[in-house]
Amino acid sequence: MTVLRIKHKVRDYDTWKTVFDDFRETRKKGGEKSYRICHTENDPNELDVIFEWDNADNARTFFKSPELKSAMEKAGVIENPEIHFLTELERGTL
Repeated sequence: MTVLRIKHKVRDYDTWKTVFDDFRETRKKGGEKSYRICHTENDPNELDVIFEWDNADNARTFFKSPELKSAMEKAGVIENPEIHFLTELERGTL
C-alpha cells in the first residue's frame, strides 16, 4: 500500500469537492483505496488530502494523467500541488 499526501489551494472547497466526488470512479480504477480530506485551521480552501493507493506505480501514473490535470483545473485548484509519496512505518489506535 502506498500513502500520498497532496497539499493544494483551491478557489472554493464546495466546488472542488463536487469535482473530487465526480472523479471517484476514475480514482478507484487508478488504484485509490481510501482518502482523508483536511484543511488548515484558518483556511477551508487550503487542503491536505491523504490517499492510500494500491501501489506507487499506479499512483505515479494517475497523478501524471491528463484526466487528472483537467479535473484539477475544473475543480479550481489555484496552486501547483505538493505531492509526497510516503512510507508508512506504523499505524495504531488508542
